[in-house]
Amino acid sequence: MFSRVEVRHLQAVLVLAEELNFTRAADTLYITQSALSKQINEIEKQHRLHLFARKNKKNVELTEVGHTFVEEARSALLHIDRAVQLGYAVRDGRDSVLTIGHSPDADQSWVSAILAIRLHLYPKLRIQLISEFSSELVRSVMSGELNLALVTAPPENSQITTAAFAQAPLYAALPQTHAAAQKKDITLQDLAKDDWILFARRARPVVHDAIMEAARREGIAPKHAHDIHTAQQAVHLASEHVGVAILTKSAVAVGAQGVVVKPFSDASLCFETCVIIRTDNSSRLANEFARSFLRRYEPQRCLPPKQLELSLSA
Repeated sequence: MFSRVEVRHLQAVLVLAEELNFTRAADTLYITQSALSKQINEIEKQHRLHLFARKNKKNVELTEVGHTFVEEARSALLHIDRAVQLGYAVRDGRDSVLTIGHSPDADQSWVSAILAIRLHLYPKLRIQLISEFSSELVRSVMSGELNLALVTAPPENSQITTAAFAQAPLYAALPQTHAAAQKKDITLQDLAKDDWILFARRARPVVHDAIMEAARREGIAPKHAHDIHTAQQAVHLASEHVGVAILTKSAVAVGAQGVVVKPFSDASLCFETCVIIRTDNSSRLANEFARSFLRRYEPQRCLPPKQLELSLSA
């Protein structure tokens, strides 16, 4: 187990890796810039690793070594947190803890459905929710850090089993003055002359690539201007007339003055949101919870889903 100092140093590395700016990272950690710089220098010196390349006094970028280190450090801290939570569960007499992941812009009704599930065999079940980007959710399920996750357009991978429970079509958020704002639904051709605001590829790789492929089929060379991580960012940029935002259904509820939201008519811009579980997961609790969640959405499935190949019988 890491010491308290080592955990603090890892947290400093992760925050700086997110912000890439000493001022913002120090503010997030509620420490001074000099204290943050000292922590980064100590961990680099201790392990003889060059994690950050200094661009100037305040801004940095991750080195190749830094990228790998940050991924593993994030995993290590998740394991520490999970160990603590499981310890609390045993101390407090809880039967079990399930760690379930979802994306930052997941439909809140899905989260509510998770929290509403009650299993007869596990009356003291505790749910721990973790919000991550889709690619990180998949990685965390495969590594065992998450028991289950809700992921839109998960990649094909033999290490995970997927079961679709909802459809996630794409929508465009347009300024009200846009030429296509009065149309019932739109196509990518309607946006061909605009700057596009998209979820960053590392956040939604399958969705991002599908948009780019659809544009290629239509002979469109997108003016891809902005990468964003939240629907709030996208809609705000659209309201500032810096481009048009392409969003998933779960983000449509995020509104802004002067912005209208229109569905796409292209069927290829519709994705399945799935429950994913590691293929070799033999946990009776995890499998029973997945079945219970899927039963709640059975009437809403538009396409025949790939059923979870649960290792234990119902």
